[in-house]
Amino acid sequence: MEWRFAGTMARDPHGCSALAMPALRAMFHAACSGTGSSARGGLDCPKSANRAAMKPQPPDPQRLAARMADIAPFHVMELLQRARALQAAGRSIITLCVGEPDFPTPQPMLEAAIAFLHGGDVHYTPALGLPQLREAIAGYYASRFGLDIPASRIVVTAGASAAMLLVLGVLTNPGDRWLLPDPGYPCNRHFVRLLEGVPVALAVDEASDFQATATRVAEAWDEATRGLIVATPSNPTGTVLDAPALGDLCRTVAGLGGHLVVDEIYQGLNYDCTAHTALALDSEAFVINSFSKYFGMTGWRLGWLVAPPAYVRAIEKLAQNLYICAPTPAQHAALVAFRPDTLQLLEQRRAEFAARRDFLRPALHSLGFGLPGNPRGAFYLYADVSTLCDDSYAFAHDLLDRCGVAVTPGLDFGANSCRRFVRLAYSRDTGQLEQAVQRMATFISHGR
Repeated sequence: MEWRFAGTMARDPHGCSALAMPALRAMFHAACSGTGSSARGGLDCPKSANRAAMKPQPPDPQRLAARMADIAPFHVMELLQRARALQAAGRSIITLCVGEPDFPTPQPMLEAAIAFLHGGDVHYTPALGLPQLREAIAGYYASRFGLDIPASRIVVTAGASAAMLLVLGVLTNPGDRWLLPDPGYPCNRHFVRLLEGVPVALAVDEASDFQATATRVAEAWDEATRGLIVATPSNPTGTVLDAPALGDLCRTVAGLGGHLVVDEIYQGLNYDCTAHTALALDSEAFVINSFSKYFGMTGWRLGWLVAPPAYVRAIEKLAQNLYICAPTPAQHAALVAFRPDTLQLLEQRRAEFAARRDFLRPALHSLGFGLPGNPRGAFYLYADVSTLCDDSYAFAHDLLDRCGVAVTPGLDFGANSCRRFVRLAYSRDTGQLEQAVQRMATFISHGR
């Protein structure tokens, strides 16, 4: 490696010559002090110029990569910023837009992480994850679903988003099309675009419980289509693909010569139905899961991927280059995630989520919110507000400003009827949900 500064060559610091170092030190001093000149290392940076250069400047759109025009921000972040400002001003705000459980990390996981950290041996793990954690995940599939999934197929990742990037990274060529239900989790389509693929929205609605169908997939497929990405339970709708419908998708995608990627990160947060996995139906599916939602470890940034054996080596190489390994303390914390005492606590929390859903759903209906679909998972309700307003984005802002309730506008989840919908997360205790309903009732009764 070589660096060149004002005509002076300096080698890599481990092989830098004695002649080069004085010039480098002089240039560094000049740059930091703002008194440099062309006689001192070739830098001319008076203090005023330094200050001007340090001011953050908006990027020149012509210098941004073209893909950035297609990658949208989270619109709810504007609402959250406004909510924080209102709270700072003394307002009471109830936030129903956050996509994470409100429960703390389970105590067994905290204790495991603390014990590991006290040992001080906090180093990289293999890129595929701690072998003992991969074995524990394989054991979970055996005990919960009766499946024999070899640990060699399991990749521990830096969150489920990293898992999705790994899958798309090893499968996507420029111009490859990926089908995704709309509404759906927005980052997935942005990941496809990041990798120079083409995200193709499949408009879904109440008729299919906001899930893709085999018929719709076959109609949208062409020779450039690489695969299908689905989620069950889904974000933002909370709907679930039953085993027969999921099986139909598996067979259709396989018959078309494509790949199926199934996002199961809300698996375990199922109500009125039994949790299942695409791995029981299709050994060639890529299945993504997470310790964030059911296991309550959002901030630990830990997920996993189950991949067909033929792709594991390519995924490993990409993981080595993207992030080396998942966070080591998080992996050690997760080793106790599947213990009976931990699972018992998680099931109690699942029951609490079910009770919240069962309160909030009829309460919203009584206020005039439409609630299409059958939300049997995750912790979301996707509500139709078209009888209450003309624009759900403006509605969400009014709701926050006038009654202190923050919800997510449908605009964040795609283009399909997005101005009709908002997403409400019941990741707050029942007392807060009751208060939110009371505030919204007042807001609606006064005609907004």
